[in-house]
Amino acid sequence: MGRKKLVIKRIEDKCNRQVTFSKRRKGLFKKAQDLSILCDIQIAVIVFSSRNKLYQFSYGNSMTEIIQQYYDVTDSDDGEATKNHEHKKSKYASTGANGNYLQRVERYLDELNFDQLTLDDLVQLELDMKTAIAQTRATKASVDRQTRMMAPITTLQEKISAMAKQNDNNREADIEMHDREKNETNHSPLQRTLKLLF
Repeated sequence: MGRKKLVIKRIEDKCNRQVTFSKRRKGLFKKAQDLSILCDIQIAVIVFSSRNKLYQFSYGNSMTEIIQQYYDVTDSDDGEATKNHEHKKSKYASTGANGNYLQRVERYLDELNFDQLTLDDLVQLELDMKTAIAQTRATKASVDRQTRMMAPITTLQEKISAMAKQNDNNREADIEMHDREKNETNHSPLQRTLKLLF
């Protein structure tokens, strides 16, 4: 009894689709590793989920080195490579999830030859820009929320500090008063009697 042939089409059930994606992604990465080991090659796999979450796998060298090697080869194929080719790093690379979209947008804009971009490239560029802007705004809103939430905490900390200082001052005043009272009660009985008489 053989396995049933699977028809390749979009899985409608969201839960099943996610499970299939997870299993097949792991299988893809495993096959890539096997290929790299068997054939002694460098390999890199980049996958974006439907929610634009990045999954990456590299074997042989780091992902950055493999991508740099790819750029070097494709640049030299176009006749644009130089001996001192430096990998351009996006100034937005440290922005986490936004960096992926911003790097793509920056790569398109660095080309500056819009005549060679296809309509699909331009549509994708527009979508990437919109997504990067939306994610940047969401990050900004999150930072604003955190700042607003921290303002009352800072105010409370200042009040606590002021109250602690006031408590210290009150404690010192109480100690001084107690010492004065103690000194007054330590007088001899004769002095107390004289004070009462006069």
